[in-house]
Amino acid sequence: MTKVMKNWLDNEAKITGICAALSALALVFSITGLFSSFLPFDIAWLAVLLCGIPILVGAFCGLVFEHDIKADVLVSLALIASVFIKEYFAAGEVALIMQIGSLLEDFTSARAKKGIEKLVKLSPQTACIFRDGVEKVLPAEEVRVGDQILVRAGETIPVDGVILSGETSIDQSVMTGESIPVDKKAGDKVSSGTVNQFGTFTMKATALCADSSLQRMIRLAREADENKAPIVSLADKWATWLVVIALLCAAGTWIITGEFIRAVTVLVVFCPCAFILATPTAVMAGIANAAKHGILIRSGDALERLSKVTKIAFDKTGTLTKGKPSLIFYKSLSPDFSDEEILSLSASGEKRSEHPLGKAIVLAAEEKNLNLAEVSDFSVRAGKGICAAWGGKRLLLGKADFMTTSGIDLSSSENEVLPYLESGATVVYLASGNALAGFLALSDTLRESALPALASLNNEGISAMLLTGDNENAASFVAKKLGIQDFKANLLPEDKLSALKKAREEGEIVCMAGDGVNDALALSGADAGIAMGGVGSDIAVESADAVLASDDIGRLPYLFRLVRKVMKKIQVNIILSLILNISAVVLSALGLLTPITGALWHNAGSVFVVVNAAMLLRKCR
Repeated sequence: MTKVMKNWLDNEAKITGICAALSALALVFSITGLFSSFLPFDIAWLAVLLCGIPILVGAFCGLVFEHDIKADVLVSLALIASVFIKEYFAAGEVALIMQIGSLLEDFTSARAKKGIEKLVKLSPQTACIFRDGVEKVLPAEEVRVGDQILVRAGETIPVDGVILSGETSIDQSVMTGESIPVDKKAGDKVSSGTVNQFGTFTMKATALCADSSLQRMIRLAREADENKAPIVSLADKWATWLVVIALLCAAGTWIITGEFIRAVTVLVVFCPCAFILATPTAVMAGIANAAKHGILIRSGDALERLSKVTKIAFDKTGTLTKGKPSLIFYKSLSPDFSDEEILSLSASGEKRSEHPLGKAIVLAAEEKNLNLAEVSDFSVRAGKGICAAWGGKRLLLGKADFMTTSGIDLSSSENEVLPYLESGATVVYLASGNALAGFLALSDTLRESALPALASLNNEGISAMLLTGDNENAASFVAKKLGIQDFKANLLPEDKLSALKKAREEGEIVCMAGDGVNDALALSGADAGIAMGGVGSDIAVESADAVLASDDIGRLPYLFRLVRKVMKKIQVNIILSLILNISAVVLSALGLLTPITGALWHNAGSVFVVVNAAMLLRKCR
């Protein structure tokens, strides 16, 4: 029985669609008289049963179990009254329109978010622990504070801790969003969920698995998702008053005219079919329009929240920037080498390196068609740099601390590299023999569309802020370039969430735009979230309300213009549907409409609402 119920729920939308299609055919046959001579009953009964019974059940459950009056109650009254006076077409038509509205809402409703589940999958399952002098592989949940853990290259760190021995580079993008691995040595802290890039190190656990940074982020993401209240449809929100007014109008018509059929007609035309279709049709058209322009909006709820945004918070790496390091400058500091030779020699040394900085240097040399030399005795110093031999001399390539510990004097480069360090760039030095030969500066570069996009957003009345896990210099440089006054650096995922909460407390409706796993918490915790779909992680995409499929943030101004236009269209549709309903009630009370013509009247109103919503399919200007 359970399996049957599960299959029913999984295929509910398909079943409802089939029922609606069969009901539409039945109503056509009923009004045209086809098959009437072959059947002992009006074929419109098929529409009443297929589409009407779910409405009656929904109204009953709402009243009895939830003690809530929804729009289904008013529709149920009209159905029962129409059947009572044998106006089966009117009853079937009302039921069909309601089911179409329900289908549209289901089609645009939010899918179950998978971001949290994917965060859970990031959690390390095992840990290699030293206990009683023996190496054991245990479930991560069994790690105790103080345990010594061995982490090999490529492994995910199981719990928060401190490195005891060994040097490496850690991919911290899960927690901070930094595009470049961070060098770590004995005494440095490491977080669960981050990945050991090179070498092997031993660490001491400082927290249980359940108390780790990653698990804390998962808990906060769940809380943020649960606290995001669903938006109730206007028809259901006003259903109690609609039912009361409809009953009073119907009763008043019956008392004044003495004709029960007029009272039934009032109930039929009072059914908020056009009112119910006003929102989902416009939402569907808006979502379709956005999709044509490379923007995927997840639901009607998401669209409404996006339309109210007054402030947008940007992640830096991968959102405002391209998300990967590139060479921005290189220079020789020795008369023995030209600038081009510095790049060529550096790329020659980095050919076999797997480090992102090394790959960026090699790519830059290849783009300039430089010849790369063959080096010998190549070795990687984990978390420091590389060492090789070329032209009979020792070749070193790495950061400042690596050069200093290797006996290379960097004093001649201090003034040259300072502007790049202040802008948040990473400086890599090249030494030949025992002397400094030159340096290279690498940085994550801004997207070309970032500046005009932020200017357009400002014209739309949406201010910007920058929230990044990167360092203060990098954040300040990007914020200054883009004219962002409000920026915060060195943020963990929960810090970003706190910054968003503070902005909301100040009265802002806040949207978060990001791309990485570290942004998932902020994306789900903001009033609305926008993810970069091309370079963004699956978790960020699943946690967001909208996705930029092509990673072009230049589409953001169009998105906000569109969602605001959709909400205006919904307001117009609602006003028009109310005018049509009121006029139909008056005509019904005067006896100018019968149940069948009344049903056709508000059916025409529903068609008008759909056509008006379809205008949103045109490009928004």
